Amino acid sequence: MKEEIEKIKRQSQLELKTLLSETDIYQFKSRYLGRNGSLTQLIKLLKNVPQGERAAVGALINAFKDELEEQIEQALSQVHAAARNLKVSEHTVDVTLPGRQLPLGGRHPITIVADKIIDIFTRLGFEIVEGPEVELDFFNFEALNLPKDHPARDMHDTFYISDDSLLRTHTSPVQIRTMQVTSPPIRIICPGKVYRCDSDISHTPMFHQVEGLMVDEDISFGDLKGLLTTFVHQIFNEDTRLRFRPSFFPFTEPSAEVDIQCVMCRGKGCRVCGNSGWLEILGSGMVHPQVFRNVGYDPEKVTGFAFGLGIERIAMLKFGINDIRLFFENDYRFLTQF
Repeated sequence: MKEEIEKIKRQSQLELKTLLSETDIYQFKSRYLGRNGSLTQLIKLLKNVPQGERAAVGALINAFKDELEEQIEQALSQVHAAARNLKVSEHTVDVTLPGRQLPLGGRHPITIVADKIIDIFTRLGFEIVEGPEVELDFFNFEALNLPKDHPARDMHDTFYISDDSLLRTHTSPVQIRTMQVTSPPIRIICPGKVYRCDSDISHTPMFHQVEGLMVDEDISFGDLKGLLTTFVHQIFNEDTRLRFRPSFFPFTEPSAEVDIQCVMCRGKGCRVCGNSGWLEILGSGMVHPQVFRNVGYDPEKVTGFAFGLGIERIAMLKFGINDIRLFFENDYRFLTQF
C-alpha cells in the first residue's frame, strides 16, 4: 500500500507540471480526488491493511491528500493570475486621460422655491417650526376659530381619518401648538405638506405650504405689509408690484389677500390673470382675538399677524409653469429644466 501511495504521488507531481488551464486542473482534481479518483480508491482499500499498519498508512494517505489539495489551489491561483496579466497586457491604460464625469441630478423646482422662501424668512429673523401631518380637529379647525358647525370648513375639502383626526389642511395647527407652549414674542414659519380633496390643473390632493406667525406687543398691519412686501420683492424682483386686497379668513381679522402684477402679461391682462392684470399669491391678516384666547394669550396685551402661501403657486409663477401636476409626474424632460 505504501508503494502504491508513492507511485500515485510521483505520477501526480509529473502531471501537475503539465497543467496549463483551469479545465486541466479540475480534470486532474477529479482523477485523483473525485469519487472514482486514484486517491479515493486507496482510501477505500484501507480496510484491507493489517490492523497494526492501518494507522500509519492512513496518516500517509491524509498527508498526501492535504498536500495535493494545496498544490491544486496554488495551480489555480497561478492560472488565474496569468489570465489577469494577459488581460491587462492586452489593454493599455492612459492614466493621463481625464476621468469620466458622472451625470449629476438636480433639485426639484419645489425644493428650489421652498429653500428660497425659507432662506428669505430666516434672514428676517423667523424660526422654522414643524408639526404632525396627521392632526387633531381641535388644532386644525376649532382652535383657529372654526367650530364644527362653521361654514368656512367647507373651504378646506378635508381628508378625515376619524371624527377627531384628519390630514391637516394647512400648517396653521403648528402655530397653535407653538403658542400653547411658548410665550410671546414669537416669530416662526411653518413649512410642510398639507392635504385637501381637490385635483385639477391648479390643485393637487397634496401640496406644500409655508405659513408664518409673528406675535408681540404693538404688532400692526403695517408690520405685516412691510414684511410681505420685502418677501415679494426678494422672491420675484424689486420691480414686482403688489397690492393688499380685503378678504376673509376665520382666524384673522382684518384679513387680506396679496396679489402681484401678472408675471405673464406684466399687468396688461391675459388668460392667466383673467384679464385683471393681477395674480393672487398668498393670504394674510391680523390674528383674531379669539385665537389668542384659545391658546391662553391676552388679546389686550399682544397682537400679531399670520400669513400663508402655497409653494407650488409661487413656483408656477416664478418659472412660468401652467399645470401643477407637472411637479408630481416625474417627467425627466420637465425636471431637467431646473
